[in-house]
Amino acid sequence: MERFIDSYLLEWKDRKKHKPLVIRGARQVGKTYTVEMFARKAFPDLIKINFEEEDLSDFFKTNRITETVQNLEIHLGQRIIPGKTLLFLDEIQACPDAIVSLRYFHEKMPELHIIAAGSLLDHTLNEMTGPMPVGRVEFAYMQPMNFHEFLVALGEKELYDFLQNYTLDKGIPMPLHKKLLRLVRLYYFIGGMPEAVSAYVENNGLPEVERIHESIIRTLEYDFGKYGTRQQQEVLIKLLRYIPRGLGKKFKYVRVDNTLRAERIKHALKLLKMSRIVYPVHNTRANGIPLEQGRDERSFKPIFLDTGLANHLLRLRLTNIDDLVTINEGGLAEQFVGQQLYSDFPFYLDPEVFYWVREKRNAEAEIDYLIETQNRIVPVEVKAGKTGTLKSLHVFMAEKQLATALRFNTDLPSLARVSTSVKTGGWVRNVDFDLISLPLYLVLEGRRLVEDVEKNRP
Repeated sequence: MERFIDSYLLEWKDRKKHKPLVIRGARQVGKTYTVEMFARKAFPDLIKINFEEEDLSDFFKTNRITETVQNLEIHLGQRIIPGKTLLFLDEIQACPDAIVSLRYFHEKMPELHIIAAGSLLDHTLNEMTGPMPVGRVEFAYMQPMNFHEFLVALGEKELYDFLQNYTLDKGIPMPLHKKLLRLVRLYYFIGGMPEAVSAYVENNGLPEVERIHESIIRTLEYDFGKYGTRQQQEVLIKLLRYIPRGLGKKFKYVRVDNTLRAERIKHALKLLKMSRIVYPVHNTRANGIPLEQGRDERSFKPIFLDTGLANHLLRLRLTNIDDLVTINEGGLAEQFVGQQLYSDFPFYLDPEVFYWVREKRNAEAEIDYLIETQNRIVPVEVKAGKTGTLKSLHVFMAEKQLATALRFNTDLPSLARVSTSVKTGGWVRNVDFDLISLPLYLVLEGRRLVEDVEKNRP
């Protein structure tokens, strides 16, 4: 299946100066498969070492890289030729010495192409006491398949091209609109884990997808044994199963288990974050760019690794999903949009998404997400249906004096000028802004369409 990171990998390969590339991402998002498929297309030879399957750590205990390469060639019976061979160090977290060696590969054999990957890599990096290859490696970040990749995998390349070329001055025929909304809903429950998508494409049905989801969840839980005591594993499992129930809600430790101390849950959350299973969407004051500067570490809501896995943990059976209406439709829509926003970063950036909340008595307000585009803040509201109140958005736009807001729902696209007055902070303020409303299937085109509106604004 096509992954959009392929073009980034090709650009990395063709650079005159490249560093060893370390791909980070949760287990089973497709790192190994993607690198192997890339190697077949871009290199005459691939040498793959999986450190979880074979202990070759002795070869990497020296900084004499020529000696390391010679030992590998003898052991594997295969030449390693710079410019022709891709050396793939898979599950590198199992061999910290190999992580350290990346520095020496870059310094002493820079022409050799090396890709390393690891599902629990962040845990190893956090615990390493030896010299880190800082400045001698570069990172790339992989997520589950996003909605565009999902469309291509399902053979809907024309729909993908249609979305990429859509502009607000064009209409969307109702049959296409309904079809795309059905595909969004299909994505809700299949998700973007490559094995699950492949199972659906090959079998044209959902029962096999359920089995794949269960297998992935069990694999994630099996990993818990690698970085925690038995008691800590129990907390991790409780937290893993709570997160899908709390989508779209501010995280509170007591909701996970009111018999556990907050510190134990906080530690478990840190471990799930390092495993890239859970992404905390932090509250920010949103007083300017960058949003990171207004970040509140204590206030966040969780986004799960994948919407399909989240629904599986909620025990939703994949039978007739067209008629399946859950009690958490708003949370599912937020998860979908959040998952797409996390995938909408350049591959070299570790993604982070923010939201805004004001918790004052009789004056609460919340914006689901905030994005940055052209060095400006754009608030993002998510609605599971066609309608919904915009009171919080009016408050936010009045307080921050911004020009453009974005809303995702199930209605057809529209662009409207909003002019109203809002009582906030003891004052009545006039607010005027452009509201871009887009159907959920256009979430990955949101930034581009916002930029088009702002570029063409009189």
